[in-house]
Amino acid sequence: MGKAKLVFGDPLEQQSGDDTDRGWGERPGVGESAGRGLDWYLSQRPPHHGG
Repeated sequence: MGKAKLVFGDPLEQQSGDDTDRGWGERPGVGESAGRGLDWYLSQRPPHHGG
């Protein structure tokens, strides 16, 4: 049985799931403004901004 090999690398070079729009719960779409109509902005409004 061989010795265990330690592999050192920079974890910041790897993309995590949170680095993507999908990881943050964004809807997939085409273009930058996809899914960002008035309905989307109103749904993202904090409660203290009125209803």
